Amino acid sequence: MSETEIILCPHCATANRVAAARLADSPNCGKCRKPLFLGKPIDASAATLAAHIGKGTLPVLVDFWAPWCGPCKTMAPAFFAAAASLEPAMRLLKIDTEQEPAAASLHGIRSIPTLVLFAGGKEIRRTSGAMDQRRILEWARG
Repeated sequence: MSETEIILCPHCATANRVAAARLADSPNCGKCRKPLFLGKPIDASAATLAAHIGKGTLPVLVDFWAPWCGPCKTMAPAFFAAAASLEPAMRLLKIDTEQEPAAASLHGIRSIPTLVLFAGGKEIRRTSGAMDQRRILEWARG
């Protein structure tokens, strides 16, 4: 992490500059005054994903999933729980591949669930298949 981070607000999408040392202090958005971290993944659109990867400076962990996918449903509570441990060091997003097929196509998603970790605006690794919370945390932290 750098000395300051650019954190996109999960409510209004405003970019906020936050001192890295203050990330754990439950910062609020400078515009809408709502919390920048929710302790849970954000249901994201393709545009939201692009903004977090392109403008935000935190690593972004994305769960590509679909509502009809059994393994996705099995992994969902573990991914949700992992957010509480991984924030504020990283942002967690969920992309419904049925609602956002262009995002899935753009990122070459061939099977679900697939986790993709982005840092510095680029994909740094991915894995497919359902995982429990412990495995998600280990994989995300590298």
